[in-house]
Amino acid sequence: MIYPIFLSIKVAIIATLISFVVGIFFARLFFVKNFPGKEAIEAIFFLPMVLPPTVTGFILLILFGKHGPLGFLIRKIFNSQLLFTWWAAVIASSVVAFPLMYQSAKAAFESVDIKQERAARILGANELRVFCTITMPLAWPGILSGVVLSFARAIGEFGATLMTAGNIPGKTQTIPMVIYFAVESGDYKTAIYLVVVIILFSFGMIFWLNWLSRKKVLKYTKKQRQ
Repeated sequence: MIYPIFLSIKVAIIATLISFVVGIFFARLFFVKNFPGKEAIEAIFFLPMVLPPTVTGFILLILFGKHGPLGFLIRKIFNSQLLFTWWAAVIASSVVAFPLMYQSAKAAFESVDIKQERAARILGANELRVFCTITMPLAWPGILSGVVLSFARAIGEFGATLMTAGNIPGKTQTIPMVIYFAVESGDYKTAIYLVVVIILFSFGMIFWLNWLSRKKVLKYTKKQRQ
């Protein structure tokens, strides 16, 4: 009973970190750059949000399968396979969580006052310093909402994870897997217990992140007024 909880938290945290880094990178890149095919690439980014999870899982199954391009590359480099390991659950959760992070981050960057960024550049700050000291603090509330949504999506991922990682007890069995198969077998006691656990944990995580966000915003506002 403990392992699915531990695995779900681990998978969700790693998937959220991956979505955060990749989402921030592409959100900033696509915000400042215009190039042919940009809209098509963004449409691809949002596909996991609108496609059925089983379709997303099937695509990942093809890509990371034994004869898939990514699966072949992983086997050649690491002499192992990704499918039906807990890392497959991480990849599936990252893919379905990424659109939420990207969308939130891009909207957050669009809300930043470009006059403040321009003023920092005039005063001699390079682009990295402007991004770290001006852009990110101002965009942080919106980015944090993306983190929360990504984490919630990752910890609740079921369809794509089932297709790529399976339901292997002690190896790839996450909380949603246990809940689904417990209900299917009539074990409502286990299902209710895990439902309560995931609700409490998700609530606590969201509450803590919101508190942290508010604290950072107030601190930055106070600093700006001084």
